[in-house]
Amino acid sequence: MTSFADPNKEIEDLREQINRHNYLYHVLDAPEIPDVEYDRMVRRLQELESQHPELITPDSPTQRVGAAPISHFASVKHRIPMLSLDNAFTDDEMSAFHKRVRERLEIEDVDAAIEYMAEPKLDGAAVSLLYEHGVLIQGATRGDGTTGEDITHNVRTIGSIPLKLFGSGYPELLEVRGEVFMPRKGFESLNESARARGDKTFVNPRNAAAGSLRQLDPRLTAERPLDFYAYAIGFTSAAVGERHSETLDLLGKWGFATCPERRLVQGLEGCLEYYADIGSRRDSLDYDIDGVVYKVDRFDFQRELGFVARAPRWAIAHKFPAQEEMTVIRDVEFQVGRTGALTPVARLEPVFVGGVTVSNATLHNMDELARKDVRIGDTVIVRRAGDVIPEVVSVIAAKRPDGAVPVAMPRECPVCGSSVARAEGEAVARCTGGLYCPAQRAEALKHFVSRRAMDIEGFGGKLVEQLVSLDMVRTPADLYCLQREKLLELERMGEKSVDNLLEAIEASKQTTLQRFIFAIGIREVGEATAAAIADYFGSLDAIRSASEEQLQMVPDVGPIVASHIHSFFAEQHNLDVIANLRSSGVKWQESDPAVDRAQTEGHLAGKTFVLTGTLSGMTRDEAKDRIRARGGKVTGSVSKATNFLVAGEKAGSKLQKAEKLGLTILSEEELLDLLA
Repeated sequence: MTSFADPNKEIEDLREQINRHNYLYHVLDAPEIPDVEYDRMVRRLQELESQHPELITPDSPTQRVGAAPISHFASVKHRIPMLSLDNAFTDDEMSAFHKRVRERLEIEDVDAAIEYMAEPKLDGAAVSLLYEHGVLIQGATRGDGTTGEDITHNVRTIGSIPLKLFGSGYPELLEVRGEVFMPRKGFESLNESARARGDKTFVNPRNAAAGSLRQLDPRLTAERPLDFYAYAIGFTSAAVGERHSETLDLLGKWGFATCPERRLVQGLEGCLEYYADIGSRRDSLDYDIDGVVYKVDRFDFQRELGFVARAPRWAIAHKFPAQEEMTVIRDVEFQVGRTGALTPVARLEPVFVGGVTVSNATLHNMDELARKDVRIGDTVIVRRAGDVIPEVVSVIAAKRPDGAVPVAMPRECPVCGSSVARAEGEAVARCTGGLYCPAQRAEALKHFVSRRAMDIEGFGGKLVEQLVSLDMVRTPADLYCLQREKLLELERMGEKSVDNLLEAIEASKQTTLQRFIFAIGIREVGEATAAAIADYFGSLDAIRSASEEQLQMVPDVGPIVASHIHSFFAEQHNLDVIANLRSSGVKWQESDPAVDRAQTEGHLAGKTFVLTGTLSGMTRDEAKDRIRARGGKVTGSVSKATNFLVAGEKAGSKLQKAEKLGLTILSEEELLDLLA
């Protein structure tokens, strides 16, 4: 770090550097320094400001959480109202909106292009930020659109909101409008921490964001994982740009994060294509959205179109089907999973939510059920997002009827009648029937034959259930003893289907130790843990004979997972199944333990890979296996620690991020050369 004789100059330099790195991290998603170096600069600035308090300014990065708690929220009148938007729920309603725009602009040619700025409608809280001479002086909620609440002390704590603008050319007075939201991962982490403390959890990220902004103490807001995307300019002391898209680009240059999914589209067709595209990717985004906002891009067109009531004529929100609805719980039943876990499932009065009719929803486990105090007869909020299993989010206590029935855990397994046990400290109760429980048997076999496990192509869930119901298969080893004649007697199994299935079963005998460990279904042993165990011990016998202490030497294996592994191999019936599998010809290549291979590791040892897009010559799983076999590591996300990004066809956002970070990008052919 550069040494300065003048503390004022050093303070100015540190503020400039910290602001720049905030911009790189929050706006460009391209950090240049590790967190420890950033923290070092902030601590040095705090030290200097404590020595020279007269040099502290409101826009200093150290002042994000500098405000004292307030006693109440003051009112803020918006200089330009923060209007709501009209909604469209169907393509026909969008077509009608576009037609009205054309007619008011007197554009008779239906094919004439009207450009719209399209961006996801974030499910958060709208705020107004006021800057004077480039310094943040006020933050306010939308409120009723005319008057909001002063939340300056809270918006200052959000790292993606600049306290001082970058660059030049911004008006003396500038109001920026945008959405404060809580990313999904942050929301899940926040609720997980709340559960651990026994506190009330938030229903959804939108409520979490809004609630965080209404804290009287900014220190509480600072602890919440909030983010911000700017989406418009409000009041200004001087005109800015001629198009909405132009102002968003300027906001990016001045230090604001804008939604990376925004697009300039042409006409109605462009709007509907964007809606379909973002809708198909909705559940893979890092944040919740509930639709798409379209705005006529040209400001002269916006002025000509004007407003109606409390909404502009030049913008509309194209909403997605609701993801949350109210309904009534008619009963609660218990399902048994492949590990024996009993999951309470609510049987609902059918309700249309998330684009489908939902009649069942998970209650997760008894602790969660008790925490939410769910009873039969309750009116509840049900949430469904994409392919995620519908869940009961909360109970509407005010609608609870007299005689609502509390839910009790059954003493016996509803499938096989075995006793139900719940280990001390665990939220999940389990059937003790093990391999004898038909519910566990079917699910364990489905897992065993799945693509990421033994990868037996053509072995679908219905076939597994049919074989189990006919008592033709009781353990995974029985799969390798299936007879052609018996299979031909099954429903929808012709000669070609049977021959293909038997070929796939035979091919699966040649596997890897990692896949086999994952396939046999040890509790809490996923793909990554199975790979780590296989790599560390090298052979199944070494794993089987390892003590719990030795198992904990494996990276990412803690006491609980070690206990599950050790208990699994302590059961004789599990060892019998494994012995039968090996006798049937299931095999894999074993190696010396990792500690003995220190001098002979593969040539990719220490290198981290990320795969994206579609590979033509091999599957992703095959590529992962080959990379790991040569000592490499495969992860799912791109970061500065990534050494290589392998880009197949239709590579997506990971490729863009890798390019921003300047990472080495490999084609499939280049990967093959590296693996040779």
